Amino acid sequence: MSHVEDELSSQPERWERAAREAAPYRAALPVPGERVAVVGCGTSYFMAQAVAALREDAGQGETDAFAASEFPRGRSYDQVIALTRSGTTTEVLNLLGQLRGTARTTAITADPETPIRQAADDLVVLDYADERSVVQTRFATTAFTLLRAHLGLHTPAAVTDARAALTVPLPEGLVERREFTFLGRGWTVGLANEAALKMREASLSWTEAYPAMEYRHGPISVSTGDTATWTLGPAPEGLAEQVRATGALWIEGGLDPLAELIRVQRLAVAVAAARGLDPDRPRHLTRSVILTP
Repeated sequence: MSHVEDELSSQPERWERAAREAAPYRAALPVPGERVAVVGCGTSYFMAQAVAALREDAGQGETDAFAASEFPRGRSYDQVIALTRSGTTTEVLNLLGQLRGTARTTAITADPETPIRQAADDLVVLDYADERSVVQTRFATTAFTLLRAHLGLHTPAAVTDARAALTVPLPEGLVERREFTFLGRGWTVGLANEAALKMREASLSWTEAYPAMEYRHGPISVSTGDTATWTLGPAPEGLAEQVRATGALWIEGGLDPLAELIRVQRLAVAVAAARGLDPDRPRHLTRSVILTP
């Protein structure tokens, strides 16, 4: 079993722990009404998109998401949350250094014994969700679960669905597809972006991600019999029929959207195996991007 297979299989237990341990971190996380930015790189950026949309939709305050390298320096926030598994990513460390004294910062990390300890005002440590694989799975979803629980939006049903996601067979013929498109709405747009990234990283697949309502506005034109189109969460009315008419395989996620992401992680590993790839060691990638000054 690869590291990523082992790590993605452990997610239900990690989510349960994160939900239990959200309360002790309350003081380090935003309160309702604060203006918040959530930042990260790669997977962490896409999970930041999901967190930001979820918080704002819940009426807890204006919340934006940015890639750490694209943070708008002239914009003010009460708090900035940085998602960083390694605690060593150059863009995140640089941003937190620039924000010192202008906004309260909290880093959610798997490794507190890194430069992130000095860079952020507060730390949330999820060392039990750390990973050996370059490809992120459980750290990203565990961090999301902790923040979801902090917002009062986590339920045990998500964990139940996560366990189902590990056992329900993938749709027949899915692994053989050559093109994969992921769609989301609201907070699941970020999850769709992350789903596409997982397929690229682990299996070198051609993938796209869009807000579901945008799919009709051009992207559907490239759908063929080699395409699989997968929604994380409910789909817009009539879209399934339009996608099927192109010959594409339509998959509408019926589980909690975060649990659906586990099914995509499984697909990425399965496609990698079918193509003779090592999902733990994606080409040209490292566990953390550390730039030389």
